[in-house]
Amino acid sequence: MNTGLLWTVGLAVLSVALALLLAPLYEGLMRKLKAAIHSRIGPPITQPYLDLFKLLGKEDLRTAGGLLYTAAPALSLGSVLLLALLVPMGARPPFAFAGDIVVLLYVSAISAVLLMLTAFGSGSPYASVGSSREMMMLLSVEPVMVVALVVGALKAGTLATGDIIAWQLEHGPTISMAIAGIAFFLALQAQAGKLPFDIPEADQEIMGGPLIEQSGPRLALFRWAAWSKQFVLAVLLVEVFLPWPGTGVFALDLVLTLVKAFVVLVVVALVDVVNPRLRIDQAMQYYLRVAFSSIAALAFAVIGM
Repeated sequence: MNTGLLWTVGLAVLSVALALLLAPLYEGLMRKLKAAIHSRIGPPITQPYLDLFKLLGKEDLRTAGGLLYTAAPALSLGSVLLLALLVPMGARPPFAFAGDIVVLLYVSAISAVLLMLTAFGSGSPYASVGSSREMMMLLSVEPVMVVALVVGALKAGTLATGDIIAWQLEHGPTISMAIAGIAFFLALQAQAGKLPFDIPEADQEIMGGPLIEQSGPRLALFRWAAWSKQFVLAVLLVEVFLPWPGTGVFALDLVLTLVKAFVVLVVVALVDVVNPRLRIDQAMQYYLRVAFSSIAALAFAVIGM
């Protein structure tokens, strides 16, 4: 086995391990921050790990059958781990040879689609309403992410994520990439399911929405997938739009990336604390305006700014 293959395998294992193990920690830190702002002690930082272990040990109860319904939670988490292999974490993505930002965007949507299909298949009216909202949010947010990443591709002249980051490091900040980065962050708030965009779950309205009929190991896998996805997308944001400083030393670049991703998720948590939930129509109108802003970034990129 040559050195290049060993490096790719090792980087892939590290990326999956970081997505699996650090995502609950970041979620625990976000919960602790929210509790502090509310003048509460809050749960321990390790509470997400405890929740996962408890749920994984419970009985697997289901309201429906079928192969897709049974496999959806595992497939959802698996799709997020595949996404982690397409996202750079201190170095080029380990699966960069398997796809560019087009593949990355397709893979990022798989977990949401599986959640929607599971909710519709559960037979619960609350889950169906939550799934419908999830679909509308996905259709509102995905175009924003697409245009933001296309701005980077246009500036670098390539769809390869690693090459976009290399271009950013070489040329420094630009107006178009700054606007695109802000748009991507605003999309991340909804992708993470945080206020004011936690509309699909809306506990006070539809009691958990798509996840209302999920329990035990199935709920654990869906929760784990959601936490891992918010972590991976935060890493993608800072790597593509805030890659500085690039030291060229993998270990140091990885630590800097993880710190920057944590700062991004802290801001996500702060926005979550200080905002009330929007209605679905308000959220869609909001992201329509964000989409126009991201198109403005695309226009700036076309003229070289």
